This record gives sequence, C-alpha cells and structure tokens, in this order.
Amino acid sequence: MHILLIHQAFVGIDEPGGTRHYEMAAHLVGKGHTVTVIASPVSYLTGTGVTNQWKRKEESELSGLTIIRAYTYQKLHRSFVHRILSFFSFAFSSFLIGLRVPKVDLVWGTSPPLFQAPAAWLISFLRRKPFLLEIRDLWPRFAVEVGVLTNPLLINLSEMLERFLYRRARYVVVNSPGYIEHVKERGARQVELVSNGSDISMFHPGDRAEESRVQYGWEGKFLVLYAGAHGMSNDLTVVLQAADLLRNRQAIHFILVGDGKEKQALQQQAKEMQLPNVTFLPPVPKQEMHHFYSAADASVAILKPIEAYKTTYPNKVFDGMAAGRPLLLAIDGVSRDVLEEYSAGLFVEPGDPQALASAVCYLYEHPDEAAQMGINGRMAVKDHFDREKQALVMQSIIEGLNKQEISNP
Repeated sequence: MHILLIHQAFVGIDEPGGTRHYEMAAHLVGKGHTVTVIASPVSYLTGTGVTNQWKRKEESELSGLTIIRAYTYQKLHRSFVHRILSFFSFAFSSFLIGLRVPKVDLVWGTSPPLFQAPAAWLISFLRRKPFLLEIRDLWPRFAVEVGVLTNPLLINLSEMLERFLYRRARYVVVNSPGYIEHVKERGARQVELVSNGSDISMFHPGDRAEESRVQYGWEGKFLVLYAGAHGMSNDLTVVLQAADLLRNRQAIHFILVGDGKEKQALQQQAKEMQLPNVTFLPPVPKQEMHHFYSAADASVAILKPIEAYKTTYPNKVFDGMAAGRPLLLAIDGVSRDVLEEYSAGLFVEPGDPQALASAVCYLYEHPDEAAQMGINGRMAVKDHFDREKQALVMQSIIEGLNKQEISNP
C-alpha cells in the first residue's frame, strides 16, 4: 500500500518533539508499505525552520518513507491569529501537494491542528480513497477550556468541522481511551484505540549518565526532569513554584528540557524568583533524550487542572515510565489510572506546587521505593504501551481498510 499522511507537526527522531508518527511510519515501511508524509518545514515545537526549503522532497534514511515539505507561515508562536495563519497556510499547500502524489491507496489525516484534517479528507474524496482520521487531542474542546478559543462563532464553526470530519472518516483512531466517548457522540462510525506509548528501546535505565551530570555540575544531585513543550497547557509555573519551596534542599535540582511559546516567560520568572535549583535546556532530538532521562532520578508530567485534560494520555507519561524512572504525575483522569494501576510513581494534584514539592521529597527520601516505581513503569510500557505493539494495531487498521476498498470498490 501507498499511505499518504498529512501532518504539519511530523517529527523525525533526529528532531525535537513527539516521534509517534515517525515510529509508526518506520514500522509500516518495515512491513512492505510505502509512506509519504506531507509535513511543515517549520518546527511546531520551536517555530524555527526544520529546512530552508518548502515543496522539498526528502528521501528518508528509511527506504519507503518520503517526506515532502509544504509551505507554512512561520510565525506560529507570535499569537493566536498567527497560529491560525500557520494552520491554514499548511492546510492549503498540503492539499495542493497531496493531489499530485502518485498512486495513493489511503489518506491519513491527524488532528491537531484540526485544519489539516479537511485537506486530508478532500484529497481522499477527490481521489476516491479511504480516509483515516486520527485524533491526538480533543480540539476544539481543549482550546475552549484553556481559554485560547473564546469567540462563539469560531467555536461553533470548529465544532461543526469536527463533526463533519468524524462522520466522513472510515475509521477514527484515538490515542487515549478518554477520547472514545467524545468522538462517538459527535458522529464517528468506527473508532479504534491506538494508545500513546513509547519506544522502549530508546531508553537505557541502567545507564546513570554520569558524564551528563559532570558536564552540567549535577554530581550528587537528585534530579527531577521535565522534558517537552513549554506551552500554556503545560503549567510549568507550578514546577517553578515547587522549586522555590525546595530552594533550601540543596540536593534537589529541577531540569526543564524543551521549547515552546511560554519558555522565555518561564525563564524570566525563574530569574526574578532567583531560583538556584532550576536549569533550562534547549530541546534535543528524541534519539538523544535518553541521556537526560538516564541522568534523572524522577520525571514530571504536568498539565493545567482543567476537566478536559482528564481524558488525555500524553507521550511524556510513557517516555518517563519507559526510562525506568518514577513518574511525578500532575494530570488526573486516565493517565492517573495507568500510574496507579502499575505503581509507576506518585500522583500529584494538578495546580498544587506544595503537593509537587512534597512528592519530590518523598521520592528523594525513599530511594528504594522510587527505584521500584521506575522498574514497574518500564515493565508496564514493555507489556502494554510499547510503540511496536501500538504500530501493529495501526497496521491492522490500515490493511483492513485497504481490504475493504478492494472488496467494495
């Protein structure tokens, strides 16, 4: 099969950001399929250029995977309006490019951003090919609850578009069980869970990464790692407030690796608070993240305390578990269910810096228990959330759609 994926935020393992789709594509080409990805030349995480060219065709190091860069307005982090311009520019240019990709058997759209999915649907409609829609966040619901999307007309139009897409997809794939009811209520006909997870082979928990500790002056420290986006939803002010509460515990140090719209403001806040126990580092490619996880003693996954986020399975939850480090989870709902079912760390009430500080101290003071939590989390990912297992589910869905198309042309 030739699978066409429209994904503005597609990331390879040599780039910073989530690599779910690269790993899925690698699995599919390994099974004999061909995958063409239309992606942005602008990093969704940093807003900087991944490449200086658009409409550029890149042959991946994986035989069978091709990446085409579609023109995208670059200033997506400047404001909400600029972000919408970025979304629409990519949707339009990816549609024009997608029409010319030869011999496509299936079109795979993904959201967010929601606006790239109509481009995928229209390509599938015009070319009479199956349309697979993947939902990674409940947009626009999340945007409304966070307060990013407030205009009633835009909300109504976005919700109408959301329902339109759900009803026209042959399959709607979700990455969290918390999304299933939402998409069914809005018209999805066939829904499958392909859970978020992690590639366990990318993490090496036995390696304590002493070189990294020496390089950054972290010898003898209890290191708490946050790795990921520094955005409005990530509530990293709570991490800084927890660090402030622990400033006199000189053995405890916080590391924040990544980038995003709020990073400069967070760095300024940390400077004004004169925090001696916080280090900000730039984003690194996924294939290099194991150095930081190996150096760390615990990892943090955190989101704002809003009701909608109880439905989500962030990738960083599973990366922290795969790394074999105890997880400090400030996200309630289905992610908490995973943490507690497998005893992989400590739940922290979202939005509560005192609770986070207390949980950090508990892990620091109970190293044997913390180590067992890390072991438990890694085993849970290996048994239930390994990327290869999830890729097999996606492969089955895609091949099943192709068989339906052959049987019912």
